[in-house]
Amino acid sequence: MKRLFLLLIITCAALQSKSQDFNDFFCDSTLRIDYIFAGTSVEQHIFLDELSKSARWYGKRQRLAEVPLAGNGTITMTDDATGKAIYRNSFSTLFQEWLYTAEAKTTSKAFENVFLTPMPRRSATISIELRDFHNRTIASLQHKVNPDDILIRQLRQKNPYVTLQQASDTTRCIHIAFVAEGYTSSQFDDYLADCNTAMDALFAHEPFKSLRDRFNIIALLNASHDSDVSQPGRGIWLDTSLGSHFDTFYTTRYLTTLRLSQLHDRLAATPYEHIIILANTEHYGGGGIFNSYNLSYTRGSNFKPVVVHEFGHSFGGLGDEYPYGDEDPMYFADTEPWEPNLTTRNTAPAKWQKLIDQGKAGLVEGGGYLSKGVWRPQHDCRMRTNKFPEFCNVCQDALSSLINFYTK
Repeated sequence: MKRLFLLLIITCAALQSKSQDFNDFFCDSTLRIDYIFAGTSVEQHIFLDELSKSARWYGKRQRLAEVPLAGNGTITMTDDATGKAIYRNSFSTLFQEWLYTAEAKTTSKAFENVFLTPMPRRSATISIELRDFHNRTIASLQHKVNPDDILIRQLRQKNPYVTLQQASDTTRCIHIAFVAEGYTSSQFDDYLADCNTAMDALFAHEPFKSLRDRFNIIALLNASHDSDVSQPGRGIWLDTSLGSHFDTFYTTRYLTTLRLSQLHDRLAATPYEHIIILANTEHYGGGGIFNSYNLSYTRGSNFKPVVVHEFGHSFGGLGDEYPYGDEDPMYFADTEPWEPNLTTRNTAPAKWQKLIDQGKAGLVEGGGYLSKGVWRPQHDCRMRTNKFPEFCNVCQDALSSLINFYTK
């Protein structure tokens, strides 16, 4: 009995220590770090732009220094007093995609990027690195953060929001914010209806359907001056909340926003980590960048599959499984993709060998915009076509693991 009692004490102490890990190093507030990524296909640089602070932290509070997916970049916070890595997150950026375009070979360009971390209690060092599609570091930067720095900008809430769904445990959940783009204030009823349509679409898919109670979702009420979204290819430029536009990298259906500082200013001091931007347009398109944002058109028959597909990118880190011209390749035989649903190796043991052995997946050539040299798990999937009604088994397994990482 005495031995059992001591075991219980030790177990409780270990659990308490684990639960106090966040509070040991962090305050319940958010440090926002704005960077400029700039350069050409030959030379890349990272510049610190600004530090900001807002109340409450809505990201992970456990497994703080772990990343479930590698992404194309990593941001790490190290406690200066102990030298311990106390927070880490991974990401991808539009800048890194742009480096593989023809324009990057002749033009130097700059891109805004914004990252959220918990606010450290004491001096810490931030390290950020960008990697190319061969997983080689191409740019890095280190800088200090002093939480008492008087030049850390204090953020206040600028836009109201509506809570669409509250998680069963708001301390261990995934916070999503819908953001309006191209909706005037008189169109907020349409916007909220579109938010609910997007939610219904997302939670009609596994594993989101079974794990719905782990998501906390708000809708930001940010108005645009003009209705619709800019279409440069048609000479249409509009005054919208985020300045989003089609024709990103001269691809007609690629819809993105470059104004990430403006996006996060709109969201300041609201409960968010992952972002879904809904564009009030009937022009088909969208875009999703891992741990950055998801942007989808709304006024068309493919709205539901597109917003879910793009969330597969922005939240799940899933790769596109379709070919797209075989130009400007992003996947190469010498580098295994970090995306869980793509592989450049078609020999056993495969990346998803367990599911292959169970007869739930295979190796089908074609994916990552290439017709050859990249393999996907099955013939069709939500990450390949709008018509297929669900994520394949490999994508579902990867999404389940990711949700569990953040919430268990």
